[in-house]
Amino acid sequence: MIVAPDRRPLTRDFFDRPVLDVAPELLGRTLVRRTPQGPIELRITEVEAYNGSSDPGSHAYRGRTARNASMFGPPGHAYVYFIYGMWFSLNLVCNKEGTASGVLLRAGEVLTGTQQAAERRPKARNARELAKGPARLATALDIDRSLDGTDICSTDPDQPLTVLHGHPAEAAEVLNGPRTGISGEGAAHPWRFWIDGDPTVSPYRAHVPRKRRSRAA
Repeated sequence: MIVAPDRRPLTRDFFDRPVLDVAPELLGRTLVRRTPQGPIELRITEVEAYNGSSDPGSHAYRGRTARNASMFGPPGHAYVYFIYGMWFSLNLVCNKEGTASGVLLRAGEVLTGTQQAAERRPKARNARELAKGPARLATALDIDRSLDGTDICSTDPDQPLTVLHGHPAEAAEVLNGPRTGISGEGAAHPWRFWIDGDPTVSPYRAHVPRKRRSRAA
């Protein structure tokens, strides 16, 4: 018998825990993005954990700034950042206020609102590629800095972002390994989590240093 996904929103207590407990348990949950054009729902299939001041890979490693302020809590809020001058990424804030830990949503399966997502991602070759990677996910769901700090645990039906219980992945389905594109000490942390065999999971890429352009003599 097929059981319908649980439509109850995740509570603040779910996020008010260590990030390494929250991250794998987000797999299989349903992210709801409400837009003027209608809702888009996405099943989360890949995430990465970032652990604040103890994690060299985290934006908050060197302390609080205007850019990363939402990462310092309270838990159950969105942290949205702009990267490479062209892409946004969505993170869900975890743990006690002031700890600056969060989970990056790396990939997911679009369940509803596929046409709307496809219009934002015209280069996607099929539905599996609509949200295959953090920038693609944010683009498909129309996520930008205006959503930074959004309370994702609010029961307001007009709230732009909510995470529902969904169908949490079984522990045997969850794999973990190094995070994508992280350099230095943080590269060794196996804090990327994904659902084994899911076709929407993005390919792993190690960090590749960027070459500086040489100036003409």
